[in-house]
Amino acid sequence: MFDNLRDDAASSLYEEEDTLFPEEEIKVEAPAKRKAGGQKILGMTPTQRFIIAVMLMIAVCTMGMMCLLITGKIGLG
Repeated sequence: MFDNLRDDAASSLYEEEDTLFPEEEIKVEAPAKRKAGGQKILGMTPTQRFIIAVMLMIAVCTMGMMCLLITGKIGLG
């Protein structure tokens, strides 16, 4: 296991890097054109964005009511 340890330590990893990963052409594709009527923001459809917005509004209202109850600004009865 340790027979070639000095040889391995003396050799540079950068010399072998060219043989491990030969340079290849990287093709860059142009982004796909969007349709005028169906734009997606964050990869969601308009219905999905609406549901997320409603859920966020419910969460904010619930947390606001909890804060008002805890601070005693409003009471339950």
